[in-house]
Amino acid sequence: MIIVRTPYRVSFFGGMTDYPDWYEYHPGSVISTTINKYSFIVIRKLPQVFDYKYRIRYYEVQETNSIDEISIPVIRECLKFCNIDFGIDITHHGDLPNRTGIGSSSSFTVGLLHGLYTLTNQLKTKRQLALDALYIEQKVLKQDVGSQDQVAAAFGGFNKINFGGHQDFTVNPLILDSGIHRELESSMQMFHTQDCRESGQLAKKTIALLGQQEKKLQDMNALTDRAQSILFDANQNRLTDFAEALNEQWILKKAIQPESTNQKIDEIYDRALTAGALGGKLLGAGGGGFMLFVTPLDAKQKVEEALGLTSVPILFEYLGSQIIYYDNQDR
Repeated sequence: MIIVRTPYRVSFFGGMTDYPDWYEYHPGSVISTTINKYSFIVIRKLPQVFDYKYRIRYYEVQETNSIDEISIPVIRECLKFCNIDFGIDITHHGDLPNRTGIGSSSSFTVGLLHGLYTLTNQLKTKRQLALDALYIEQKVLKQDVGSQDQVAAAFGGFNKINFGGHQDFTVNPLILDSGIHRELESSMQMFHTQDCRESGQLAKKTIALLGQQEKKLQDMNALTDRAQSILFDANQNRLTDFAEALNEQWILKKAIQPESTNQKIDEIYDRALTAGALGGKLLGAGGGGFMLFVTPLDAKQKVEEALGLTSVPILFEYLGSQIIYYDNQDR
């Protein structure tokens, strides 16, 4: 039996510039961090005494004798990709709901591949794990998804990830001094809007707009560089300046893709800032899910009361996808 723990992520800057349709022609970059909320996958070889070969428990239960009969595309294609020819039992547990903008789908893909590789005695680097997850989602399943979530889930950490060029992506850890690290981490507030959304259609529309929004996307990429500079400039009020840049990111995102927001989201955003939040954004492609705010400690209670939404406390995470339990006695 193997248990894989793979983190979800919070994306601060650069979303949309991580679509291959953009970074294959222009530089792209994001600043994101993985958080201490996870996708857990339990994988084990299934004994032959059962009258089915594959048992899947992922939001629904499936028991089949053929990989092709598995109706969940990502599981079916990952099993094929890893050449699984034996019976297998896969169970998923998530700390947070899916379709909420925290990269849960890619965390699942990365974690499943990690577990299947371990089950078949294959040792993969974090980079290869991310590349394989990108291949499954973008090439095999032909999903309209960006590339930051898979990289973040595999590597973990607070990073600036650059996209484009012959390496596809590079991961640059942002090693903050202890003061700004504590201040930034303790200022995070993440609220569930109580709406989940299917990001695929919105992402498809966003990709279609990329060629028409070149200047704004270049501004977004430049904003990622500026945010990095803010974090390392001890002469600035780094938390306030970082939050203000986050506001600029949100304004750019709405200008590029107006459907990323709606009246409810805009009202939540305005109430949070009125109550004392310094800045924030909606996580993920848009339309619903979690909203993130940067809030001074003395204003956090006021923001919670003003929004009346479920608050999820988070900390930064630095390990990425991990095998947290391994027992080969059933092999």
